[in-house]
Amino acid sequence: MSATIDHAPAGNDPALDQDALNNRGARIAEALEIAGPRIAPEVAEAAQVELDRVDERLRLGVGHTVVALVGGTGSGKSSLFNAVSGLDFAEVGVIRPTTAQTAACSWGSKATELLDFLGVHPTRRIQRDSVLDHDEHRDLHGLVLLDLPDHDSVEAGHARQVDRLLPLVDLLIWVVDPQKYADNVLHERYLRTLAGREDSMLVVVNQVDTIPADTQDEVCADVQRLLAEDGLKEVQILLTSVRENIGLEALQDRLAGAVETPSVSARTARAQLEATARRLQDHVGSSQPSPDDAQTTAENLATASGVAAVSESIRAAVASPRQVALSPTQRPARSRIDAIRERWLAKATAGLPEPWQASVTGQVPPAQTFYDHLWRALSKVPLPDSTEHSARRLRIIAQVLLTLGALALLTTGTVWVLGSLQAMTAPEALIWGCGIGGAVAVIAAVVLRLVARRRRRAAAAARSSAYLVSVTEELRSIVVADLIEPTTRPLDEHDQVRRALLTA
Repeated sequence: MSATIDHAPAGNDPALDQDALNNRGARIAEALEIAGPRIAPEVAEAAQVELDRVDERLRLGVGHTVVALVGGTGSGKSSLFNAVSGLDFAEVGVIRPTTAQTAACSWGSKATELLDFLGVHPTRRIQRDSVLDHDEHRDLHGLVLLDLPDHDSVEAGHARQVDRLLPLVDLLIWVVDPQKYADNVLHERYLRTLAGREDSMLVVVNQVDTIPADTQDEVCADVQRLLAEDGLKEVQILLTSVRENIGLEALQDRLAGAVETPSVSARTARAQLEATARRLQDHVGSSQPSPDDAQTTAENLATASGVAAVSESIRAAVASPRQVALSPTQRPARSRIDAIRERWLAKATAGLPEPWQASVTGQVPPAQTFYDHLWRALSKVPLPDSTEHSARRLRIIAQVLLTLGALALLTTGTVWVLGSLQAMTAPEALIWGCGIGGAVAVIAAVVLRLVARRRRRAAAAARSSAYLVSVTEELRSIVVADLIEPTTRPLDEHDQVRRALLTA
């Protein structure tokens, strides 16, 4: 059998659109799937049950407003149900007043498909037709009122019915009596688990005619205190008595107001989804970890491995005019490398719950493996040549020029001295030519030495820097392979789950 389900508008809030709610539920379900065992199984299972129930409810549309009267034994909720519906079930032949099965009254339509889905037996249903009622109940058109079994019944099946139906209703009316409103089962098993659904809840203190009028405010205040302790301080409280007709009109106004709100079912579904998301948020980090990037970590490892000292020794050796042997790279201290690795992992898991931390660190190679990889990377980069050969050649040429120039100047000086003593004579042009040539040779030698020194210094800086860059790049590849790549997936999955669970 099929039926047409009305879809009430979601108002001006796009988050209450049925497609948006379906998408929200799908995102939370996807987050559960991605998280897998990193969310405790019992938590994930409970969340999935809640999502399935909301999904089932949304598939029926949001055209009906489902209100449930929930209470313990003796709270008088069945009498309240009869008073609101205006019908005494005891007078309807096939329907008997009992708290063993859920009873339902619908206004305006039979809501057959919805009640089938809710599991209400056909013999436990009645319908109020506003036409037959001369529009007296027109303001309740679209309402489906449920009388649930006693949640504290010794029959386990009764509690199971309540547990199954609670997430599916739009407005929960908790009916308590003045003597048992502080019942632990009510507060610990039910109310405290419903934080976030204040807008879709109402607490009715029924049978107030059984207590003195001057104590009613005191009872109301105490109920308010207990609700605040349950995280439900915004829940409205009504005092009622069927016998004395106290509060029934206010209760009916509250029901009419729920029906008038076109998105009440959508808001309830949204509240249920967000409550589920908030509970799951306790099982992910409040923020996404931000470990050091590969370059920063590689530079830290290079410093800890003494690469900077080796690079400086290369610079000094190449810049020196003398032949200098380079010292080989030394094994770094294991403790310093381990400290950098642990610091990186600490940042990569900062704020994550233990299962997520284990998911991240479990993908990373052991400390000894990481150290071995690092030493292999350090050994892989060869030391450069400590000699700048073009500068060396210029220095040799400069030395030859300096020697020739010195000889020319010495010869010129000797001839000039001897000539002045008239011990020997020589052409004046030869003397000047030899002197000028010697001076030019000396100046050229000085210039070539300066050029050679500049070349050595430039080569020293280039080779020192190239060695440092090469080693750092090798270390960076180790960081990527041993730290970043293994942890990328679990960290990305955590971020996906965390973002999916963020409340709208």
